[in-house]
Amino acid sequence: MFRHARTRRALKAGGLCLLLAGGAGLALDRVFPPDLSRLSESSVMVLDADGGLLRAFTTSGGLWRLPARPDQVDPLYLAMLLAYEDKRFRHHPGVDPLAVARALGQAAAERRVVSGASTLTMQTARLLQPRPRDLAGKLVETARALQLETRYGKDEILAMYLTLAPFGGNLEGVRAAVLAYFGKAPRRLTPGEAALLVALPQSPTRLRPDRFPERARAARDKVLAAMEARAVLTPRQAAEARNEPVPALRRPLPFHAPHLARRLIARDGPAVRRTTIDGALQAALETLVRQEQDALEPKATAAVLVVETRSRRVLAYAGSSDFFDDARSGQIDMAQAVRSPGSALKPFIYGMAFDDLLIHPETIVADLPTRFGDYRPENFRRSYHGEVTVREALQQSLNVPAVAVLDGVGPGRFAARLRAAGLPLRLTDPSGPPGLPLALGGVGITLFDLVTLYTGLANGGEVAPLVLTETGAPDAAAGGRIFGSAAAWYVARILEAAPPPVDFVAAGQTRQDRRIAFKTGTSYGFRDAWAAGYDGAYTVGVWVGRPDGAPSPGRYGRNTAAPLLFRVFGLLPDQGARPGPRARPAGVIAASNGELPAGLARFGRAAASVGPISHALGPPLTITFPPDGAVVELERDGLGLGALPLTAEGGEKPLSWLVNGRAVAAPPHRRQATWRPDGEGFVRITVIDAKGATATAEVLLK
Repeated sequence: MFRHARTRRALKAGGLCLLLAGGAGLALDRVFPPDLSRLSESSVMVLDADGGLLRAFTTSGGLWRLPARPDQVDPLYLAMLLAYEDKRFRHHPGVDPLAVARALGQAAAERRVVSGASTLTMQTARLLQPRPRDLAGKLVETARALQLETRYGKDEILAMYLTLAPFGGNLEGVRAAVLAYFGKAPRRLTPGEAALLVALPQSPTRLRPDRFPERARAARDKVLAAMEARAVLTPRQAAEARNEPVPALRRPLPFHAPHLARRLIARDGPAVRRTTIDGALQAALETLVRQEQDALEPKATAAVLVVETRSRRVLAYAGSSDFFDDARSGQIDMAQAVRSPGSALKPFIYGMAFDDLLIHPETIVADLPTRFGDYRPENFRRSYHGEVTVREALQQSLNVPAVAVLDGVGPGRFAARLRAAGLPLRLTDPSGPPGLPLALGGVGITLFDLVTLYTGLANGGEVAPLVLTETGAPDAAAGGRIFGSAAAWYVARILEAAPPPVDFVAAGQTRQDRRIAFKTGTSYGFRDAWAAGYDGAYTVGVWVGRPDGAPSPGRYGRNTAAPLLFRVFGLLPDQGARPGPRARPAGVIAASNGELPAGLARFGRAAASVGPISHALGPPLTITFPPDGAVVELERDGLGLGALPLTAEGGEKPLSWLVNGRAVAAPPHRRQATWRPDGEGFVRITVIDAKGATATAEVLLK
């Protein structure tokens, strides 16, 4: 009886001690929680749509500390890490009793430290809060390890280690190490790479492969031998891994879409951002733009945006041709710079007029010297074409018809419609009302906003903000319809038939029948060259010029920005769909000018013409494609060489075409024709207008 009572008292006392110890532990845990400040001070990362790194920013201490989770690294590396450092990691409570007993036994037998008992959890505790490697430090480290295990799961602790482990220099975390030493993401590693990464944190300064490659190799091979002995690797895998080279150089970390990355951090604050950017496309675009930079003048640069039309996701973003080129002000984001768009807004003026039933693509409009009050616009080449269709006026970017149509639509109403869709135009005089010069670039807009507009045009006239991040949140809140789908259909059909830039063959004349609806623009004084276009799946915008606003004489949208636009489309897969609405919308009038209602047959306004108009005022007859002396490459099809598009400007219609003295069948009231050659070689192309004027071009077909 006495013995049982004493046992009960002992059990109660023991329970009370355990309870007090547990309570003390909980109190200490609350009073002294784990310090995760080093973990929270990780590098800010901007990622592509697949989670690949676009750009990272160092911590305040200058470290590359890139967060990583177990599911983001190669399983082989994790298996080797646990087998080498802590094989019972998944089972112990933060301290491994078996490892402690082994270490103490070996130390007693050998009278020196033979092996350690530090678990990955204990190492993580030390990485979170470094302490001296003495007995007191070890005891605190042990307590912290137990504390971590009560608060976090095994994968969470492993993620802390994978983020904080040192790999030499200012590299922390396995993700930074793999990028710096191997130039790739840590998802796929060879056995040799994984073994090196297991070895480096043991002595990151002494084993840095870029400084001490032989030491790094020896440490890696030691890990490989252990992995072979523990059956993590086969003898063949270990032997092959020993033959892998050790990286001798440290690579720079990825640096893509730097302007976008900086913009998102400034907008949303320092947090990891997953963007909509297609990583492979972004890298290809940056390479292309850098190559194109060589053809520009020394201080000129280029900005390009690529958007997936239906989702409005931004797939590629180049704010300049070279971020590090100070002579070109490369760090300025020209996708966000307010510049004059030249003629790039004309499609939207015509689109609103189509929507209002003021005009139809086959409506006749006068391109003649005209005064609108005290404003007298001139064409780019200071010449006039007389009577043309609206289709021709937009394709040739004639200024007088565009101003006349804007006058019919109303510049204030046009600007208000864009403002309601979330795209305010920056007027030269913000205090005054919008005026007719708006049609020719007398207003400011960014490339980002212009691409937003063209994406809306490609989506049937419905403008909505572009999307930059994977949260699905658009870059702005507004949006709205600027005109109906029938008007968007008309615009798409007109722009897709515009003559391509020099050295590019028109759609329908090659095996890959990719149709691009595009428009160019040039600001006053050759300061800005623009091109914006879309096919059935993508919308692309290009700006070329000098960030300081200085002129670039002789460089304009068609010869500078449009070729780059077409080369960017060459990077994109062809989905086979035509630009604009996928089906012909209701309300589209398919008719020639003679079949139009009287109110749509001709468009005019009560404006005084400046003096009598004579043929001398018109531009000379010229062949714009193919240009004289050009070498034109045509793809072959089942009938031989593909058809060659022929385009002329100036002169008086109807036009007649001859190739090598033989007539070419062509619509007499159009300025375009096509001709199918019977083989390679030189050909002589002649066009004759109604008054007998001629123009000739000799080209080589290949």
